[in-house]
This record gives sequence, C-alpha cells and structure tokens, in this order.
Amino acid sequence: MTRTRTRSRRSARTRTGFTLIETMMATIIIGVGVLAMVDAQTAFIRSNSWSSHAASATYLANEIRELTRHMPKHDPVNGLFIEDDGEGGVLHGWGPDAGEVTVDDFDDIDDFDGMTFSFVGTAGHGDGDLPGPINAFGEVIPELTVDGTELGEDMNGEFVAQPMTGWTQRVIVQKVDPFDPGTALADNFTEEPSGDFPGRDVDEYPLRVTVQVLYQGLNDAEADIVAEVVWIVP
Repeated sequence: MTRTRTRSRRSARTRTGFTLIETMMATIIIGVGVLAMVDAQTAFIRSNSWSSHAASATYLANEIRELTRHMPKHDPVNGLFIEDDGEGGVLHGWGPDAGEVTVDDFDDIDDFDGMTFSFVGTAGHGDGDLPGPINAFGEVIPELTVDGTELGEDMNGEFVAQPMTGWTQRVIVQKVDPFDPGTALADNFTEEPSGDFPGRDVDEYPLRVTVQVLYQGLNDAEADIVAEVVWIVP
C-alpha cells in the first residue's frame, strides 16, 4: 500500500510542471508575437514618415504654383519672338532675360524653365540651380527645429538661415498643343496661315508647368521624386 501511494504522489507532482517541449513551444509563440509587433511598428513608422514627406513635397510644389500664379506666360516687356537671321530665325525671350539673376528678378513663367531650387543651390542661375526650396514669396524656406526655431548661423553679424535640408524643387515649362495639352511642342514652334486658319505665333500657345519635388536623405545616393504637380496656363 505504501509503495502505491508513493508512486501516486510522484505522478501527481510530475503532472503539475511543464515539459521542455511545452516550454520551447511557449517561447516560440511569444517570440513570433513580439516579432510581429515590432514589424508592425516599423511599418507604421515607415508609412508615417512617407506620409509626412509626401505632405511636405506637395506643399513645396504648390508654393511654386502660387508664386507664378499671377505672372504672364512670357516677358511683359519684350515678349517672346523670333528674330529672322536668314537661317530659320532665333528665338528670344524664353528663359531668364538679361539682368534676371535671382528668383526675385523672374517676372514671367518661362523664366522658370529648367530651374531647380535646392539646399545646395548657388547664387545666380548660370548652373540652373538656385538656393531653395522657396515659398510663394520667392524666399528660401528655412530648416526648423521641433520647437519651430530656425536653424542657421551668424555670418558677419547677420543670421543666415539654413534651408530645408535634402529638398529640391525642379521646374519644367513646356509649350503644348492648344487642343492636346499632353503634346509638348518646341519652344520656337509656330503655325503658318492656311485657308481659314490665321496661323499661330510663337507666343500664342498654352504652357504646361511641371514641378517635381525631390528629397535626398543623408544616406541616399541620389534624390528621389516624392511629388509632382502639373498645371496648364492657357
């Protein structure tokens, strides 16, 4: 009788614990759950970061649109014209005109063609890369800290703001077919009169303006397009 009771007690004690296999399975299940939570959190952070980037990029593209909204298509003084040089003519008035060096000098939409406004831009548009990105007033947008303070440094007793790091606004201006805005035309394109058609001069075409906003992080080999805004100027 005594032996039987002893074996029963030992069996009872054995059944109250966990086997090694049960412990391993529990560890694996918990580990998989933790990894899933970490992966979900990483995906959320990545998605949230991209949403923030997309919002910033759309804002920067619309700032260029707002800046050019009230500008004429071509130079308000000299316009856009072709000078006959006996060899097919030379186009005048497309792009920045003489004396137009900074964005403050730009007074018509075609001045912006081929220009970029970036955090590494230099003074003068000789290389097509001006300081930026810029806002609707043509001012360089500064980099801000979390509390809204502008980043920058004192240079010769004057505070110089640091532009939004990594961001670039690229502007493309194209003449388009009046009946098909998806078809781009050469800058000097014209149409001769034919029958009842009176012809169309070089400055009588709609313009398609495209603003591409790019971002290049510290560890990125090149900038990527984050947003693109396109509109037609009749």
